Amino acid sequence: MSTAPVSGLEAAIEPVTNISEFIWVGTWNGVEILPLPPMVVALLGAGVYFMIGLRGYPLLRLFPALAGLFKKSKSQGAGEISPFAALSTALSGQVGTGNLAGVATAITLGGPGAIFWMWVTALFGMALAFAEGSLAVRFREQAQDGTYRGGPMTYITVGLGPKWKWLAILFCLGTLFSALVTGNGIQANSLGDSASELFGVEEWVGGAVAAVAVFAVIIGGIKSIGKVAETIVPWMAAAYLAMALAALAINLPYLPETFGRIFSGAFNAQSATGGFLGAAIIIAIRAGVARGLFSNEAGQGSTPIAHAVAQTNDPAAQGRFAMMGTFIDTVVICTMTALVMLTVAGDFTFTDANGVKQVVEHAWQSDLGGFAMTSGAYAAAFPFQLLGIPIGTLIVSVALILFVFTTLLTWSYYGERAITYLYDLLPGSSLRGEKILHVIWRVLWCIVIFFGSFAPLELVWRLGDISNAVMTLPNIIALLALSTVVFALAKGNRTAGTDHGRETPKELQEGVTGSAGH
Repeated sequence: MSTAPVSGLEAAIEPVTNISEFIWVGTWNGVEILPLPPMVVALLGAGVYFMIGLRGYPLLRLFPALAGLFKKSKSQGAGEISPFAALSTALSGQVGTGNLAGVATAITLGGPGAIFWMWVTALFGMALAFAEGSLAVRFREQAQDGTYRGGPMTYITVGLGPKWKWLAILFCLGTLFSALVTGNGIQANSLGDSASELFGVEEWVGGAVAAVAVFAVIIGGIKSIGKVAETIVPWMAAAYLAMALAALAINLPYLPETFGRIFSGAFNAQSATGGFLGAAIIIAIRAGVARGLFSNEAGQGSTPIAHAVAQTNDPAAQGRFAMMGTFIDTVVICTMTALVMLTVAGDFTFTDANGVKQVVEHAWQSDLGGFAMTSGAYAAAFPFQLLGIPIGTLIVSVALILFVFTTLLTWSYYGERAITYLYDLLPGSSLRGEKILHVIWRVLWCIVIFFGSFAPLELVWRLGDISNAVMTLPNIIALLALSTVVFALAKGNRTAGTDHGRETPKELQEGVTGSAGH
């Protein structure tokens, strides 16, 4: 029996790890408690239910919806930002470290088969995203100063009624937790690592610079965030995809083998190969679903907060924008990251159980983990050096910094909306009080960015898994309770459902406006 002292960090991580593993794996202290992880059942179960109830609507309307991105809106509906800016804002929250480091973590934990389950999560997640986006516009509310706001807290309060207010409060508490941990801490941690590797500075330096840059944008509120997101996100995503396609083109002969590993690993128990920890099918599912949710946020309740302020009076149209965000984030961007890591060949090493180093062909088989795995794969694809740094590492590091920067912007707004909802429940709340609270929150947000940039990675990631679940469960309950409204909205009934505590907004009864992309 070991008598070695346990460090404070290890003592802190152990209970957090147990909670995380129970939620996403169904185990406690490594012992199986439940045959299927609770969050896998909740997310995939709800996604399947909505996909069936919508009769495949998200899949049938996906490509027409994508085409709509390039169409101009003839008129603007009520709201704060254009539907395209709302999608860009939501995407800026979705496309972050999960698309780079998170995909690598999924492969490390669940092997190549985890990528298949990321796809499954995304396809059924599109149904959840449609439900969230459409309900966000249907039940959004207008504040005293004329601005619009919404999200799960409003479609719970207005759509389900005052008896459900406790669920809205629980969701907001979960949102604050998730914003600080998942939307801030994890992102800042990856940014600190990337800045350190790229510029050779201490992690806290990158965190300090990011904090100042983020504050300069978020001080202007959602319109400022939407403008930056609309400008950066499309070009950022397009440039990253072009780089990934170039890397795959260079390593094209390995691509068939990659797809074989993904599909084989999804349905077969796998033994340890290189750096893969080794696991049965359920671990591949867990890793794919957990990282899939972390990346695309479908069912989590975050993106409808952004879609609620879109300039449109057509809930279904914005629901289609919401489901496009899930598709673009996971099926497109995460897939390209995964294919590069699984396909690109290079000089990598893996240390076996006896401490002997072995030469392996791909980054996912090596000792590398997290963003280092992603960076290593791109460095192998583009090895030529600039200022002593492989071009591949340079490009992917810049991509991560941009991904993280935009995510930090959007999640600050999500947390702000949650804390505003809670504040408005207090006696004596006022618009002036809200504005003061917003400034305090924005300053606090940037302080957390600074400290998160050098926080312990394992503890932060584990807390991220827990915070996702705390935020997701209240939202899933609300979506299921309002499912008949979602199905009616998809059929074009823009006033479906009952408004509690107010009259149905007249804008929903007017002609459709503001439903095109820009």
